Amino acid sequence: MPHAVRQRPTDAEIARDALERDLKTLGFDAVGFAPADGIDRAAEGLARFLAEGRHGMMGWMEETRARRADPQTLWPAARTAIMVAMNYGPGDDYDPLAALDRPDRATISCYAHNRDYHDVIKGRLKQAAGRFAAKTGADVKVFVDTAPLMEKPLAERAGLGWQGKHTNLLSRELGSWFFLGSILTDMVLPTDAPETDHCGSCRACLDICPTDAFPAPYQLDARRCISYLTIEHKGPIPHPFREPIGNRIYGCDDCLAVCPWNKFARTAREAKLRARDDMISPPLAELLDLDDAAFRVRFSGSPIKRIGRARFVRNCLIAAGNSGAPALIGPVEALLDDVEPVVRGAAVWALGRLAPDRIADARAARYGREPDISVREEWDRIDGGH
Repeated sequence: MPHAVRQRPTDAEIARDALERDLKTLGFDAVGFAPADGIDRAAEGLARFLAEGRHGMMGWMEETRARRADPQTLWPAARTAIMVAMNYGPGDDYDPLAALDRPDRATISCYAHNRDYHDVIKGRLKQAAGRFAAKTGADVKVFVDTAPLMEKPLAERAGLGWQGKHTNLLSRELGSWFFLGSILTDMVLPTDAPETDHCGSCRACLDICPTDAFPAPYQLDARRCISYLTIEHKGPIPHPFREPIGNRIYGCDDCLAVCPWNKFARTAREAKLRARDDMISPPLAELLDLDDAAFRVRFSGSPIKRIGRARFVRNCLIAAGNSGAPALIGPVEALLDDVEPVVRGAAVWALGRLAPDRIADARAARYGREPDISVREEWDRIDGGH
């Protein structure tokens, strides 16, 4: 009986295999390939999300909706999307949910415990994409989160995971804790089978959300999400969400941390993504004392830096108001005269929670010269018992 003739790999298969090896050598934990036109259904969900106003102040999502819904509108020459995942899992000695039980200390989302992932991932992707382009002559473009590209649907189509009921990507190998990045190329490469949904009847992520940000499974209303409220939302945080925020000052990990698939998660391999000691439950008093220069120094290279000192201190004041810690009264009072109205307003609210007996004197000292209406409204709400 004649032996089967083994076919030689095509140029596209050779190029794909070489790129995948290169990416894994650079520290990526998973690599998948998807057709660039493979996310038609995701466009429908995006249209519904925007039509219902669930994007809140993220107006750029509406402005870029056409490019976001179709990678080939973003770049008409795109034929293949190479999707990568890099693990940022917390160590076994850190529990994001246990950190919420230390009210005089801040809880920072695990993804921001060290260097800005945009810089880490984009640098590695550029290296691999550059070598791939030099070897094949293909054109390439590199993206990490900031471009109008729907990376989660593309990653699902590339077999890296599936979008869970909390709308984040899940992996049977990495759990919840990983970043995504992408390379688009005009070269047609062999693609992977899409991943299927493995959430089953579980709804742990939906039930734990402190602000009820999920109108239904697989749907998110960003306007109610603590990550959105503490990072993207400008101005005062709406009153109904202040108490549920607790001590979360940058992002929220609740829906990720509770996921059963994290039993397969492991600690980040990349040193730049492992937690810095000063990012794990830092004292709120220490953070409230940061002026602009100190804020920039402390969070240099961190994703936290991009929200600016005013928004960051606003978040810390909400956490202080929720803390019940008398030791924070002094640091809060010091911010009643801050240069930023959003900080002064949050300080009024926090003082009203921590020391209501001191509000009348503080108000009398400042009300007549307070030019910002939003701060006056905070005083008035306290006067009215709200």
